[in-house]
Amino acid sequence: MINNSKLRNGTWHLVLGFVAVLISETSIAQDIEAGKALFQTNCATCHGEKGDGNGPAAEGFILKPRDFALAAFKFDTDSDWVRGADADLANVIRNGTAAYGGSQMMAPWGQLSDQEIKNLVGFIRSLE
Repeated sequence: MINNSKLRNGTWHLVLGFVAVLISETSIAQDIEAGKALFQTNCATCHGEKGDGNGPAAEGFILKPRDFALAAFKFDTDSDWVRGADADLANVIRNGTAAYGGSQMMAPWGQLSDQEIKNLVGFIRSLE
């Protein structure tokens, strides 16, 4: 005989899990869209609208801005032996690459909130 209360509880947990996944995916999509808007406003001049490093200002640079589609990130900003982790990308956005021995051309964007930087990282990841 099946215990109906256990069945209802199991069904309820399944529904809650499904709703949590839907909410999470919607939130991620919104974060990426918000990151894209920030990217177009603040980053596309150098990194290009597609994040390929071919922005209009890039023509004047000796070192071309990073092509995010390659996902070839240079910096391990938190010394965890992993280059280009989300924390590394956030640190580079926040502090600029010069803070980690890179080019002074990548300006620090510390005026952005933590959430805005997280959104930018999400958008950059979507380009990979």
